[in-house]
Formats: sequence, C-alpha cells, structure tokens
Amino acid sequence: MSILDQQQLLASIHPFELLTQRVIAQLSSQMDIAYYPNETVLIGPRVEAQHLYIIIKGSVNELIDGELHNVYTALDSFDANALIYNDVKSTFVVQEDLICYLLPKEIFLNLIQDYEPFRSYFMKDFIAKHQSLKERQQQNDLTPFMIARVSDIFLHEPCIVEYTEPIRNGLVKMKELKTSSILVWDNGVFGIITDTDLRDKILLGETALDANAGSIANYPLITIDRNDFLFNALLLFTKHGIKRVAVTEEGEIIGILEQLDLLSHFASHSHLIAVQVNKAESIEELSSIQKEQLYLVQSLNSKGVKVRYISKLVSEINAKVYEKVYELTVPRELREKAALIVMGSEGRHEQVLRTDQDNALIIDESADAEVFTPYMQAFSEHLQTLGFPPCPGQVMVNNPHWRGTVSLFKKRIDGWVESFDENALQALSIFLDAQCISGNSRLLDELTEYLQKRFTGREDILAHMAKSTLSFETPLSIFSGFIVEKSHANEIDLKKGGIFAIVHGIRTLALEYHITQTNTIERIKELNNRGLFDKKFATELIEAFDTLSGIRLKAMLRHPNKLEHVNFINPSKLDKMERDLLKDSFKVVNTFKKFLTYHYHLNMVV
Repeated sequence: MSILDQQQLLASIHPFELLTQRVIAQLSSQMDIAYYPNETVLIGPRVEAQHLYIIIKGSVNELIDGELHNVYTALDSFDANALIYNDVKSTFVVQEDLICYLLPKEIFLNLIQDYEPFRSYFMKDFIAKHQSLKERQQQNDLTPFMIARVSDIFLHEPCIVEYTEPIRNGLVKMKELKTSSILVWDNGVFGIITDTDLRDKILLGETALDANAGSIANYPLITIDRNDFLFNALLLFTKHGIKRVAVTEEGEIIGILEQLDLLSHFASHSHLIAVQVNKAESIEELSSIQKEQLYLVQSLNSKGVKVRYISKLVSEINAKVYEKVYELTVPRELREKAALIVMGSEGRHEQVLRTDQDNALIIDESADAEVFTPYMQAFSEHLQTLGFPPCPGQVMVNNPHWRGTVSLFKKRIDGWVESFDENALQALSIFLDAQCISGNSRLLDELTEYLQKRFTGREDILAHMAKSTLSFETPLSIFSGFIVEKSHANEIDLKKGGIFAIVHGIRTLALEYHITQTNTIERIKELNNRGLFDKKFATELIEAFDTLSGIRLKAMLRHPNKLEHVNFINPSKLDKMERDLLKDSFKVVNTFKKFLTYHYHLNMVV
C-alpha cells in the first residue's frame, strides 16, 4: 500500500477524519503495518497494550472471562481504553488472519492531549457518542441545501384577494385552489391570512365572514425570490417562526412555498406525498402512496435524519391517508358524529413503516351506532388494500369492541381500571396512545379526561402495568456481551429487548402523572419537567430510544414487506460504533427497569 493510499484510508476512518491532512500525513509515516495469524492474543490482562490497532483486513474478538463481548472488523480500531487508562479487562484475539496498522501508544496519547475533537471522541459518554455518530452521519446533509434553489421545488398556486373583498370570497377561492392561506392585496402591499388566523379570528373570534379580508391579514408578507437558495428559505422559516413564504419572480408573486414541501423535497424530489393524498378522490388514487412512502423513509434515513423526525413525518402522512379514507368511506352527515382514532405506534407518532392497523371509532350519543357498521367494515378493507394489514388482536374499527358510543367506552374504561386481567391491562395500554385524526376530537377528549380521573390513587393498577416492562430480558450479559437468540439466526429482538420497556414504562409513568402527550420522547421531556427524572437521565433515555429505533429502522428497510423481521438484527453485522451505542442503550434500559422496580415496588407485585 502506497503512502497516499494509506493516508486516504486513514482519513476515511472515524475519528481520524477530524484531524488535518498534515497530521494524517505525519501519522502515516509513524505507523507500521503488521500481520497476525488466527488465534494470536494481541492484548490481554497479561499482554500489555502498546498500540492502537486499526484493522485493514480480518477480524478480532474481544473476550471478557471467555465470553464474546465484541467483534472488530475492517476499519475498526481498538483498544483506546487500555492505552488511556492502563486498565485491561478484555482479551483481544485474532479470529480471522489480521492485517492492521499499529499506532504507537505514545503517539496516540499525544493525539489525545493535543487535539480536542480526537480527545472528546475517545473519552466522551454515551450521550455525546450518540450525538457524535448522528453528526457524522449528517455531515454532508447541508450540501443539497447549498446548491438547490426555490425554483427546484413544488409551489402552491397563490390565492389572492383585494383588501376590501369579503372574507367569505377568499374562503371560496381558497377551497377551489386547495390552498391553506389567502394573500391580501392592499395598495401595493401584500398581507397573508393563514388557517390559524381563520380559526382564531373567525371561528373563535368575533369577525364576521362579510368583513374585509384585509382586516384580519398579517403584514408584511415574507417573500423569497424563485432564484434564491432553499437554504435561505429554511432560514426564513426558522427566523420568523412561519410555515409558508411567498415566492416572487421580478417582483411578482408566482407561488407559495410551504414548510412541509421544503422538507418533503429533500426526502424525495419526485413525490409530494401529502399533496397527492390531499388531492385524491378515490381509494385507487391512494394506492401508489405506499411505495412512495417507503422511498421517502429510505431517503431521509440515508441522509442521517433522526428516526423521531422521520416517524413524525410518516405518522402525519398516514394520518392524512386515514382521514382521506374516512372521508371517502363515511357519508358527510355522519363524519362529525364520531371520532376516528389511531393507537399504538401510530398514535404515538412513532411509526416509520406501515405495520398492522390499530384504530377505533368513538360515536356521539346522539347517533345510531349501528349505522356506522357497514362503513367501518369498508374502512378496514380499504386500509388493507392500501397496505395496512389487519391487527392480529383485532384492534380495528370493524370490531364492535373497538367501536361504540362515549358511554360504552366509559364502561370499558371502568372494566380496564377495575381489573388486573392481562387483556384488560393491554387494552388500557393501547387506548392510552389514542389520537383523533378525523371527526369530532371532543369525543376522545371527554374519554381521556374520564380515564385520567378514574386513575387517581390507583397505584395498584399502575404497578401491575409497569410490571410488564420486566416481561422480557434485556439481551445484554453481565459482561456487556449480546445475548442472541440461537433459534433466530443469532439475532436479538430490539422491541422486546429494549423498545417495549421504554415505551411502556414511560406510558405508565405518564398515566400516573396525568400527562396527555402520547409521543414517548415528549412524555420523557414532560416527566423531566415534573421532576421525576433529572435532565441527564432523561437525555439518556431519549438517546437510547433513538438508537434502538434507528437500528430497528435499518432492519425494517432490509425487509420492508416482511413484518416478522422488523424487530430483529444481528449485532455482528453492525459497525463498532453502532454496537457500542446499542450496548450503552441496553444499559440505559436496565437502569430504567431498576428505576421502575423501585418506583412501583415491583418486587412486591404478584
């Protein structure tokens, strides 16, 4: 290998790419290349660490008391801890004939001392490591922003009215153009009326529909030229806290740029899914959405976007699909007499790819509940046609148990609260994540308030709910090695091993503290605000949840059409940093389980 090749390879390895080219060139002249045959012991309690090993080819096993702890392969490095702390607990053994660089201990320690980015990488805690990995994955994300222009993106047709025109005229025109804002022309100056203005000033205020449109407009209108960079549009959104800007060409308004379209553009340049859903007039027109949504997730993930943001976007799109199917299935006169709700990961805004349906229908007391039966049967069938498989537990609107009046659901809540039955507690847990996505949301609000009141002082039920978090062992040994399932191709179940404990444990605590948010991360933040967690532990929980969800997403994308595989990953196929982060995440899960055990006295719960 030439010196130039050596430098290029070294510069491609994290965190060496943080160093300057001059330092990398100097390191290349100070490193040796070595070969070690299979079963060679490189570092151990009786073999002092003298080098940082950087693998070119081959693999090395890290053992603790004879148990496999880690596997290092090409471009991995080890063992910085032995060099920094002179504390060797592991034995590093060549598993497959090894060719590697040897960076002398003295030079490595000098790097640690002289270069802060290098030092912070090798000596940081779990939270900082997680954020470093995300920053590394996203380091090239700004490039598209820096070269893409406003003219490259989809623009909505502007809805323009005169200042003196009645608001009613603007609303009619707004509906015809399917826009979410009205531009108001006032003697050479434009203002804007948003959907928020219409809600606050018309629905909740005292402004009449016959009033001048200009009387409720906001001035001045924020604009951007079509030849400007999209990055500058993003800055406008951020600076002014707005969701749309007007686009101009030679001073004339030619369109409206929506914030959601800006985000969608960088996920998929060819598809604006939300727009397609909104304009669909039949179930058939929605049938292509699934493939486009998969592409969106793949694109966002490849750019290093956090799973929590991907899942929120996907959940919003799914909600639009649900709402559109509801609109196409249920007669107009019945839609506001019921609340269509979603639950599970959909209700928590944590869905990244379509899994099975989790939905219910709450019906107003004034309506005939039986009238909804055929429409809900059709609704479930339409969702299945669009790629939402039936729920194995039949938590769907076509099941009478998950369809009923407010009073009927109150009776069911009473049954859930008074029972220690596993099925009742499971139904209660499912309902706690409910979100209304179409129809009359006040019906769900009434039930949520009723449920919260029924749970005052019910520590016994809370403890039985929390005990479920201990149902599955965390797949981490006492020496921090992974415990894989031999019967499942040496893989680990991320959902049972970690995600479930965080989601369900936080959900239980949220119920105890009367927190109405359904998203797990938002619940963690609110529990931190209530003083239950300190900020450090809350952050660790969030980063652990992010890590587990991110690795799970990779498994999903490998098998997008095989739901049985979505929770399983083979840790040996992850790179070293991902394996380390996964282990640290499982350690946080174990700490959280201990917290729940202490908080709810789970050792005393039968």
